Amino acid sequence: MIKKFFMTLLLCLTAYGETQFAQPKPAIDNPRKIIFSIVSGDDEAINHVLSSANNVLKFYGPENVEMEIVAYYHGIRALLESEKDISIRVRALMQYDVKFVACGNTMETKKIKPTELIEGTEIVTAGIVEIIERVKSGSTYIRP
Repeated sequence: MIKKFFMTLLLCLTAYGETQFAQPKPAIDNPRKIIFSIVSGDDEAINHVLSSANNVLKFYGPENVEMEIVAYYHGIRALLESEKDISIRVRALMQYDVKFVACGNTMETKKIKPTELIEGTEIVTAGIVEIIERVKSGSTYIRP
């Protein structure tokens, strides 16, 4: 029985490993460039993206990451000042230099004024084009 316990313990210890960084390793002068999108307007989907972004910042360290979160379609809700609980989380991520971007086309369709957005949100013409251009310039696109 003790032998079985130690074998299980050894297996558990060897099964758990540290993430190996790709070269070059992330650093202040070589940050990981990451772009997320928020397209769904439901709380669970929005919070999942915000939590994922937070986890990435915690792992790499905010000084080693350039992060942008683009909200379009129903996900634009995440950038509305009127969404109190969500706006607190967005502003907290902004404190770590996470850039939040709103889709101008979505804003026009949904008749959202720039003054309705969380202060510091950038507006681009088309959110999906922003994602394409960031990916073309080297960002990794993550859609949790």
